[in-house]
Amino acid sequence: MWQDPIVEDVHRIREKLAAEFNFDVKAIFADLRKSQASWGGRLVPQKKRAEPTAEADRGRHSGSAGSTSSEAAPAA
Repeated sequence: MWQDPIVEDVHRIREKLAAEFNFDVKAIFADLRKSQASWGGRLVPQKKRAEPTAEADRGRHSGSAGSTSSEAAPAA
């Protein structure tokens, strides 16, 4: 089976990092936050996601069984 050298490298680094922090995820993230604070303004802020509008939400559920569509056949 073919093995991707990049994936192998990522796995090796992940294992080394985890071992460095005794496999404690909270400790790893605490260290990342500490590093981020030292970088200051050099990081690009993450954009906030826009909340979905009522119109977009209405269109998402148009195919459900309880929907009332104007395309429904009139009662005979």
